[in-house]
Amino acid sequence: MNDLLRSLVEAYGPSGFEDALRDLIRPLVEPHADDISVDAMGNLLVHKSTAAAGALKVMIAAHIDEIGVMATHITEKGFLRFTNIGGVMPHTLLGNRVRFADGTIGVIGVDHSDDRGAIQPLSKHFIDVGATGREDCPVRVGDAAGFDRAFVARGNYLTAKSMDDRIGCYVAIEALRRLPADVPHDVTFVFSVQEEVGTRGAEAAANRILPDVGIALDVTRTGDVPEAKAMSVSLGDGPAIKVRDSGMIAHAGLVRLMRRRAEEAGIRYQMEVLDGGSTDARSMQVAGPGCAAGCISIPCRYVHSPSETVDSRDVEGCIQLLVALLSGSIDL
Repeated sequence: MNDLLRSLVEAYGPSGFEDALRDLIRPLVEPHADDISVDAMGNLLVHKSTAAAGALKVMIAAHIDEIGVMATHITEKGFLRFTNIGGVMPHTLLGNRVRFADGTIGVIGVDHSDDRGAIQPLSKHFIDVGATGREDCPVRVGDAAGFDRAFVARGNYLTAKSMDDRIGCYVAIEALRRLPADVPHDVTFVFSVQEEVGTRGAEAAANRILPDVGIALDVTRTGDVPEAKAMSVSLGDGPAIKVRDSGMIAHAGLVRLMRRRAEEAGIRYQMEVLDGGSTDARSMQVAGPGCAAGCISIPCRYVHSPSETVDSRDVEGCIQLLVALLSGSIDL
């Protein structure tokens, strides 16, 4: 598990710049696909067909992009001002490192402030890439960077800068490997782009596929750390079945089916009600004529930080639940 996950989470892939991730994932899933394609947005679509009569079209979405930054200005002394790509939080920035597509490493600094305890806004931060001026700066305006942090395994706890949502991609890859050859549904696994900037890739893919059922694979917050905002999701308590978030209310029949399949398979699970954020399920739910949409969530501490942390036991439970769902009837 850890070798594959390390390759996924350490790879470069801010929203809009996901080519390296797509190239990494494609050979891993091609042996398990009936056909595979890349659409104009850059989504990787992995299709498993079926001869079963009356088969449902099912879309599984896991996004390959990550939050990051983009250079907006280069000072005379070669420092970079930047903007965010997705939900970058200023309190995670100072001293952090970023990596550009060409491998250039930058260290994030902040303008001087007399109030050293204050969290400065994004506009007060800069990136130091070791340049002495504009002329020798290896970065250009418009270049994007992802955060740079190594994957760490601490027993069952797995920590990296982009578990959101490379861990969902891992779940999808492993589920594809474990699915029986005679899956009774027409299933397309979509490794989607630009989720962090508005679930854009999944929207394009869903409008192409027009699924009857859509399931997102993504992380969710937990309420199990000191003085956390109250939330009934904890690391180690199993996959979280989403009921609602700020972008969608999951299809009630799909939620019931997920619970039933988990109980039949002896998979420990928990229920998720998230009051901020959303997933690719939002786009699938309203694409075309709409579909029955839901989400299997991987509990994750420190979301949108350089040290997003999941529990390997929850990850395995998510894989088992997805395989159980796709291997049987989907009667909503």
